[in-house]
Amino acid sequence: MKFLFDVLPFVLFFVAYRMWDIYVATGVAIAASAAQIVLTYVSGRKVETMQWVSMGLIGVFGGMTLVLQNPVFVMWRSSIVNWLLAGVLLVSLVILKKNPLKALMGAQLQMPDFAWRIMTWSMIGLFTLMGVLNIVVAKNFSESMWVNYKTFGSPLITFAFLIVLMLGLSRYITVPSQEQKASNDTPPQ
Repeated sequence: MKFLFDVLPFVLFFVAYRMWDIYVATGVAIAASAAQIVLTYVSGRKVETMQWVSMGLIGVFGGMTLVLQNPVFVMWRSSIVNWLLAGVLLVSLVILKKNPLKALMGAQLQMPDFAWRIMTWSMIGLFTLMGVLNIVVAKNFSESMWVNYKTFGSPLITFAFLIVLMLGLSRYITVPSQEQKASNDTPPQ
C-alpha cells in the first residue's frame, strides 16, 4: 500500500500530462505531493525527511516551471533528487563512516559489512547515473519522450538494477527469522 501511495504523484503527473500539458501536470504533482504529506501527518505517521525534501524540490522547481512557463525546471528536479540521494549516501559512508543502507535495512537483511559497502557504492553509482541520464533525455528528446522516460523508463531501469544487484549479493544475504527480528526489536533490560 505504501508503494502505491509513494508513486501516486508520478501517476497523477503522467495522467495530467496526457490529458492537458506539462504545466497542469506540474501543478497536479505539486498538489499530490502536498496532499501526501498532509495525509501522512493526519494519519498519525511520521513524515519522512525525504518526503519533505521531495515536496520542497517539486514546490521550488515546479513553481519555477509554472511561473516562468519553462518545463526545464521540473525536468531537472529528478536529477537533483538523485544527486542528493547519492550525496547523502556518499557523505554517510565516507565522512561519517556509517552505512545508511545497513541502518535502514539491517533488521530485514543480514550481510557482511563488505556486502553492505558494495550495495551502498552501487546505489551511489545508480543515483549519480540516473541523474545524468535524466538530463540527457530532457535535453536531447521531446518533452513527451521525457515524460515517458520519467514515468516508465527510470523506474524500470532502477528496478532492473536492483534485481541484478540483489542477485549479485544474494550469496551473502540471510533473512533473520521472526525470533531474531523480535529479539533485535526488544530493548535491552
